[in-house]
Amino acid sequence: MRLYSSIKTGICSLGLAGLLLLSSCSRKVIPVAPPAASIDIQEIDFEYLHGKARLSYRDNTREREVKANIRIRKDSVIWMSFSVIGVQGGKALINKDSITILSNVEKEYYVFDYAELSKRFNFKINYYVIQSAMLGNPIVPKSPDDRITTNETYNQLTQQIGLVSIKNQINKTSKKLEQVELNESATGNLLKINYADFQPVGEKLFPYKSVIDILYKSVKGLVNNTIVIEYNKAEVGDKELRFPFKIPNRYDRR
Repeated sequence: MRLYSSIKTGICSLGLAGLLLLSSCSRKVIPVAPPAASIDIQEIDFEYLHGKARLSYRDNTREREVKANIRIRKDSVIWMSFSVIGVQGGKALINKDSITILSNVEKEYYVFDYAELSKRFNFKINYYVIQSAMLGNPIVPKSPDDRITTNETYNQLTQQIGLVSIKNQINKTSKKLEQVELNESATGNLLKINYADFQPVGEKLFPYKSVIDILYKSVKGLVNNTIVIEYNKAEVGDKELRFPFKIPNRYDRR
């Protein structure tokens, strides 16, 4: 498999990491909701984020690694530029409508809308949960139906949405989400994200390392993907960032 085809697959899997596993169910909306589950989770908030990271993707047969320049405008766009041995090889642009991956090496690009990705992975995917998964913020908002258990070190927030069980493990001292696990009982599809190496970014702690494990069934059998994001730099601020992304006319759409 070519390198940027692997990156494409990895980023689509990162889209999968933003899944809600809600293809057939959703929370009911009621006029006056009771208070949400009482637990404090520290979320990072910003207008713009810029970081440099090493991103690796591993599936059942191979592993690929690139350096990534990551920029985020909160609730709007995620932009990534990839390089291998100092040579820029591709970019990715994730917004509310679609995910676009550009390979300068292979002179081709891919465009995925969320409906297509949801159908491909049999999961519902959108921009906001991808963003939350990348930042270490809760993927699903708290609800009065959630259950809280506790031990000496962690609070565990358990959420049930249809056939999907979501377990959030929050450190009692830092109030940071350290692990989230989503499991769909009907299929056995599993997503687990572990956050580590928390460092101050702005006024909040940010996970410099994220390990995303995805286990799901496809037409070809059981697929096990792992994505590791390791930052060496991350900054937040209100200074506007640029998100340059242009597809040359000579590039082929795949």
